[in-house]
Amino acid sequence: MEKRKYRLKGHESFILRDGWLTNGLRAVEKDPKTFSTNSGADALGVGTNMAKSIRYWMRTAKLTEESTVKGVRLTEFGQIVLNEDPYLEDIFTIWLVHCNIASNYEQATSWNLFFNEVNLTSAFTREDLYNLEKELFLQSTGEDEISERSMRDDCVAILAMYTARGSQEDDPEDKRISPFSDLGLIVRNGDKFIRQRPMLNKISPLIFLYLIINDLNKNGNLKIDYVTDGPNMPGKILNLNRIMVNDFLDVLQNKGYIIVNRTAGLDIIYPDRCKDLTQLDLLKMHYEGGARS
Repeated sequence: MEKRKYRLKGHESFILRDGWLTNGLRAVEKDPKTFSTNSGADALGVGTNMAKSIRYWMRTAKLTEESTVKGVRLTEFGQIVLNEDPYLEDIFTIWLVHCNIASNYEQATSWNLFFNEVNLTSAFTREDLYNLEKELFLQSTGEDEISERSMRDDCVAILAMYTARGSQEDDPEDKRISPFSDLGLIVRNGDKFIRQRPMLNKISPLIFLYLIINDLNKNGNLKIDYVTDGPNMPGKILNLNRIMVNDFLDVLQNKGYIIVNRTAGLDIIYPDRCKDLTQLDLLKMHYEGGARS
């Protein structure tokens, strides 16, 4: 089996915290060499390991790109976020960053496995998650062994990053809480955790379209089954069931972005107006107000 590129514990044991992306985006725009001196700790006003973590999260979220010559630069996506929603006050932005991290196997392997492969429909513990992640990691990478410490740290980080605000034992003044807790994908009850379906009114249909538009335009069509159960598709990354997937497809069809054919059991999606759009176009449409209604 050919081994896949992967990464564990790139976050230095720090979850992505409120305010980190804001500071990172501004620092990188000001100076692409931000992370060259003391790992960026001085420029960001944090410890060295925290600065490394911020760099990791920005890259994993596709807000930055790196080269040995030009240093760390904002991607077009990163520039749009900096210009339009630098404080991540719009939950649309948080969903976008989540989608980029959760679909990034090479940089956030444990996150990608959690949202795509981990099938936990009832309450589970950290140990339950670790055992499943370990098994899935070995299967997907072709490795014979795993760094237990790194995988355990990843599992702890996933649960801490997505646990809903207001969960039992939360401290409302805790500055370590991640903005991803607002997505409501995991709730904690004591030492157990439960995955939750998100509230649909918190997800713009453009987030759903963002996840399928590249494959849809490239292939010319997609099966609804694939959009529900395929890797890095909305059913997985947004934790939607088939009914929820179909609700979003109906909304997108009513807006003229796609065509859904359910006749004779076909259940196939075709591009309509979205065939002339890219992921970045969807961002611009949202922030410019053209798709908020």
